[in-house]
Amino acid sequence: MGAVFAKIVSFAMAAIFTQNAIFDRAFGANVAIYASRRDEHVVGFTLGITAMTTAASVVSYFLDGVILPLKYGYLFLPLIYVGIIGILYIIGLFVTWKFFHDTFKKIKKFVHLAIFNCAVIGALFLNAGYGGDIWSYIGCGFGTGIGFFLASFFLNIAHERLDSEKIPKLFRGYPIMMIYIGIVSLAFNVLVGYTGN
Repeated sequence: MGAVFAKIVSFAMAAIFTQNAIFDRAFGANVAIYASRRDEHVVGFTLGITAMTTAASVVSYFLDGVILPLKYGYLFLPLIYVGIIGILYIIGLFVTWKFFHDTFKKIKKFVHLAIFNCAVIGALFLNAGYGGDIWSYIGCGFGTGIGFFLASFFLNIAHERLDSEKIPKLFRGYPIMMIYIGIVSLAFNVLVGYTGN
């Protein structure tokens, strides 16, 4: 049991720091910028993305084992991954609507942004690329969601300072946030070492 936990944690740490969805791959950067504007959005989007990347990673593990050995199986992965995310999205919405109606009212306006973004599907492609057992898939899926939280947290902290009068009007908002993401991405690559993947 300890070896399983260690494997999940090691893959999660790799997904959080060395393969961060936003700072290393630029997956979901636009959603992170949107979520970073309000504190409650950071937490809400992170919960949605973490739940989806973890659940979709479990399902994709079993489907990858069937599809990837086929000669041209990798060509079907985008369609299969979108199908996995879509089915889990519908199931999650139905369960939330049926049993947590008040929560459903709060999230129905934004839940699609958290679920259908590049960070979620990117986690599935990273899993397929690196392979491994189910525990590495779970660790990578969970770590991608936590890595999204870390990036959104950094963007949330910087949002007020970057939206000040000291920034030229032309660069305020989205442009300065993209520049900030680029600079932090360089810092992450220096700290963890460029992996070249």
